[in-house]
Amino acid sequence: MMASLDKIDRQILALLRENARMSNLELAESVNLSPTPCARRVKQLEDAGVITGYSVTTDPIKLGYQLSVYIAISMDKHTAEHFRNFEKKLREFPEVVSCSIVTGRSEDYLIKALVKDMAHYEEFLLHRLNRIEGIAQVHTSFELRQVFEKSII
Repeated sequence: MMASLDKIDRQILALLRENARMSNLELAESVNLSPTPCARRVKQLEDAGVITGYSVTTDPIKLGYQLSVYIAISMDKHTAEHFRNFEKKLREFPEVVSCSIVTGRSEDYLIKALVKDMAHYEEFLLHRLNRIEGIAQVHTSFELRQVFEKSII
């Protein structure tokens, strides 16, 4: 179900997207509310599932992950059991930061992984990813540069 958001709710979301550690007082002042109604709005956004959590964003390069890799996976069998098994195994890899089932391509999955270098990618691909039962084909694309990333408001 889609939430009904007004202008103030959207301002709150935009401000929290930029700085989720902003105090309620700062947030209230920024949207011209007193602290109690502002806190109530944030709580309502959380309860409605619009705000799903708060997290730390890290810089992969500063953590040693120099390469972003998009990997398109084709499965050999299209059964719920094979898909569940693949998804379960994929979650175990710390390199994988996202996974989606896609349409409009010959592949079934599109995953994004972060690796330290080509040797790390080779180890990940040959010794772990390709050993998951049910994978028929793997196509890899390396990200040259991320132009931007943002969440929706």
